[in-house]
Amino acid sequence: MLRRDFLKMSGAGAGALMLPIYGRAVAADVLATTMDVAVKKKMASVALNTATKNGASYCDVRIGRYLRQFVITREDKVQNIVNTESMGTGVRVIVNGTWGFAATSDFTEDGIAKTALQATLIAKANSKFQSEPVQLAPTKGVGDASWKTPIQKNSMEVPIKEKVDLLMAVNAGALKAGADFVSSMIFSVNEQKYFASTDGSYIDQDVHRIWPRMEVTAIDKASGKFREREGLSSPRGMGYEYLDGANKGLTMPGGAVVYGNGYNMLDDAVAAAKQARAKIKARSVKPGRYDLVLDPSHLWLTIHESVGHPTELDRVLGYEANFAGTSFATLDKWQSKNFKYGSEQVTIFADKIQPGTLGAVGYDDEGIKTGRWDLIKDGTLVNYQAIRDQAHIIGLKESQGCCYADSWSNVQFQRMANVSLQPGKAPLAVADMIKDVKDGIYIIGDGSFSIDQQRYNAQFGGQLFYEIKDGKITDQIEDVAYQIRTPEFWGACAAVCDDRDYRYGGSFFDGKGQPMQVSAVSHGSSTARFNGINVINTARSLG
Repeated sequence: MLRRDFLKMSGAGAGALMLPIYGRAVAADVLATTMDVAVKKKMASVALNTATKNGASYCDVRIGRYLRQFVITREDKVQNIVNTESMGTGVRVIVNGTWGFAATSDFTEDGIAKTALQATLIAKANSKFQSEPVQLAPTKGVGDASWKTPIQKNSMEVPIKEKVDLLMAVNAGALKAGADFVSSMIFSVNEQKYFASTDGSYIDQDVHRIWPRMEVTAIDKASGKFREREGLSSPRGMGYEYLDGANKGLTMPGGAVVYGNGYNMLDDAVAAAKQARAKIKARSVKPGRYDLVLDPSHLWLTIHESVGHPTELDRVLGYEANFAGTSFATLDKWQSKNFKYGSEQVTIFADKIQPGTLGAVGYDDEGIKTGRWDLIKDGTLVNYQAIRDQAHIIGLKESQGCCYADSWSNVQFQRMANVSLQPGKAPLAVADMIKDVKDGIYIIGDGSFSIDQQRYNAQFGGQLFYEIKDGKITDQIEDVAYQIRTPEFWGACAAVCDDRDYRYGGSFFDGKGQPMQVSAVSHGSSTARFNGINVINTARSLG
């Protein structure tokens, strides 16, 4: 499997600039095994003792075993099945107030001791150029602790044949319903992570994620015109129970079916084929200003780009300026305590604890117990996302627990928590929201997007578009994208449906850093309405 083929087929989400398929190929049954916690603690103690003997005032150790499985199909063929395992140890230290890091795949006491020594030597060398010492927010060690994604069925234990049979049925269903081409996959991840530190924490975590993915294409052979519709699933922090098929989804106004805590992939494939063919005949949108009704399957990406990234404190401080940008939400705006990021309908929170989300863990990669906090409260910017060595900059007494590394071989750093729009407090269903729209567009599913380095000016497309006239959905339309300036867009938020409509979207491959790492993150919301948003015609803008 070529990386470019996977990226094209999977339509990898926001920030996905590379695919981290690494590690050795293994048999499928290896993916269902675990390591002895006592062995991991013994090896971690070797690193901690070596680092402190060589001058480290602080040390943390991450022993990681990263397991991945890709089952990839197209039409009536299995294109590839890949099982990988990557295992090793990363050691991070502070010596003379300066960070040092080293990693190894040599899982012996001697190999780990040498790596811990190397980390201290790197820190000592770096300290010659350190202008001020690292300030770690205090944290109390938790002793021996553990956490596991609350799954019902381990995807790694599900026979490959069962997965292939599902994907073949999905492809056949789409083709029978009118698709000309269809590709589908199931991507499963298990991160077995052990963290130990000189603070006195010894934490074992077992993290599971799954991503069912498909893309359906319909072609009008007479004109050569074609349209695609990607699946309306979301990657989730769940087991294979997400794909058990019992969930029929929610039928939304306009007829599209969307999904929450369960995904019926076959039903969605049939709908995708019909909707892709309908797109071919759908009329093109007339540019102008519209009230937008945005489904959570679409809105997650707008939240990710226009709120999630600009509230990462390292971006605010300029640490990401040479790769993925800075932030318009600068410290002076937060310090003013009255910067309006959005309307009073907008409360957006960060969290690492919501069950079923991609970013849910018990402890982050600095051993900090995770939690939830507000970023925007009733439209006002009130906080950022910070880790241990940043917390003092914004007056926090402790880290917010959003540190992560995508591998044992990479140093952990500040990553986005799950960032979500709080549901509306008053009872409001999607159909009732649409009744109040005179001239609008209803958007379902995420599409192409672009955003500037400060996360201020942006443009977003989608999967399905429906015209709203005088409170009623009239026609399916095409070629829709809307343009925003972030505070103006969120300031135009007029209503948010209640928690009965709350659902998650998310990205499995959110890219950041140099060398680049990826992380998985979810964004929840209920359907929301934004008044007077500028819509362009993408067919015309492309000439």
